[in-house]
Amino acid sequence: MYNIKQLKPDMFWVGGNDRRLARFEAAFPIPCGISYNAYLVLDEKTVLLDCVDKAISGLFFENISFLLKERPLDYVIINHVESDHAGTLQELVYRYPQVTIVCSTAALTMLKQFFTFDVRERAVTVKEGESLKAGRHTFKFVSAPMVHWPEVMVSYDASDKILYSADAFGTFGAINGSIFADEVNFEQHYLSEARRYYANIVGKYGDQVQALLQKAAGLDIAMICPLHGPVWRKDIGWYIEKYQRWSSYTPEENAVMIAYASVYGNTENAVGILSSFLDELGVKNIVIYDVSVTDPSVIVAEAFRCSHLVFASTTYNAGIFINMENVLLALQHHRIQNRKVAFIENGSWATTSGSLMKDIFSSLNKITLIEPLVSIKSSVKAKEYEQLKELAASLASSMPKEAVPAHDVKVSAIDNGAFFKLSYGLFLLSAKDGDKDNACIINTVIQITDTPKRICIAVNKNNFTHDMLLKTGIFNVSVLNIEAPFSFFKHFGFQSGRDIDKFADAPFSKRSVNGLLYDIMYANSFISGKVINTSDYGTHTLFVADVREAATLSLTPSLTCQYYFDHVKPKPAAAASK
Repeated sequence: MYNIKQLKPDMFWVGGNDRRLARFEAAFPIPCGISYNAYLVLDEKTVLLDCVDKAISGLFFENISFLLKERPLDYVIINHVESDHAGTLQELVYRYPQVTIVCSTAALTMLKQFFTFDVRERAVTVKEGESLKAGRHTFKFVSAPMVHWPEVMVSYDASDKILYSADAFGTFGAINGSIFADEVNFEQHYLSEARRYYANIVGKYGDQVQALLQKAAGLDIAMICPLHGPVWRKDIGWYIEKYQRWSSYTPEENAVMIAYASVYGNTENAVGILSSFLDELGVKNIVIYDVSVTDPSVIVAEAFRCSHLVFASTTYNAGIFINMENVLLALQHHRIQNRKVAFIENGSWATTSGSLMKDIFSSLNKITLIEPLVSIKSSVKAKEYEQLKELAASLASSMPKEAVPAHDVKVSAIDNGAFFKLSYGLFLLSAKDGDKDNACIINTVIQITDTPKRICIAVNKNNFTHDMLLKTGIFNVSVLNIEAPFSFFKHFGFQSGRDIDKFADAPFSKRSVNGLLYDIMYANSFISGKVINTSDYGTHTLFVADVREAATLSLTPSLTCQYYFDHVKPKPAAAASK
């Protein structure tokens, strides 16, 4: 029986899932399965965008047959030739012999290598910037070589502002009912698998991904339809920012990843001692992996996430322990860069693993080695214990420090995704004077520069928070989402902090680095600011501020003023008729 998803009135997902496959591309474990996405557009001409893996061919053809009914299939656009997407093309041609294949010139060459039918007779090749008109829909083709095969292109539907992105923006993991990323907890259930997919499948080609991102920046994108994983129609900027970091080899987090190989437990003991020293020095974001237990793809993905990497290996047959060597060669193959790296070696008679691990990283760009190289003879003794303490101190001192400006408010992490939440909407502005916390509702928050990050807010002078802000110069803005009820606005907007403690009955709050509260119940992000300039505009003061901290809290859409008046604020009762 068919199983389709309608994404637009005339566009459908016709793919499927495989939860039985153990390893994607026979290499990467996929405990949560994988989706194979294909999309069918029913216009004056019918257009199929990509095919699927043979594993789900039965469902795929049922889906297409149900939607087409008696109509012919006019075009199939092949954005990517790899068999998990084009594997069913030959059967598609047998079922729909009048179909025209649309692909790049490089793709045509590869298709002839995979299939026995006369591909050239049925194919039309397209170049960068060329387009295909199907009626209301016009598909523009954008070359994307090495993302992650040389023949790849992406297709942009200008009518619905949809980017069919091939392998870009994909993820491991089957689709569990909901097709849209905003209908699931993507950060919890998919982000780590999206990172692992990117790092291991596409990660080597960061420069090529950067080139595609530059091209995508010139398109008005309302939806991204990848070939694996959920479809994006909201918070697209948040996900693009992840790709920007991954493809530029910029660490996602200031964190330490420790990977170790230990035969009898002594190297593992050294890693445990090092992590304890790091914790005592205030380094809390630490992850540890045994390379004999953890699949290399997980460690590669974590290396893309973390700023600091530590590798600890016993010496085995005068070389690096084989599982550790596999991990290091995978990182070398994927061209990991911009990392601070430290090593611990162990050996009973020929302790050589440290220098060999260093040699692997010597071929990579922008790698900073953290000393000392801790060298252990069989087990940790007093001397090595002190070396581990010294290494922990070196790692901790190399972690980015939180600058303390003149106003004594620390600068913390700034998540670029938080700024994509801003709209003409409603926000909770919080301030603090001494022990007094307060907040009010405002409707104007604008990002005015990116370097440095600066925002401006407008605050009514009647608000007690306004006076506190004039005095202290620091604030938090909580970007409210569509789940905020009217009672929330009554509490923070319809009464004065001069008379009550607004936060006494608002338990869902946390303090940021600057010591101020922000909402975690109905906010999808928050931004901390330090005022650098004010302007008087009669009823309101305009505050310009440097951003000191920013974080994304959820993927729930931001609450616009229009949404507030349409769906949140109660409508006035109708006047009684006479």
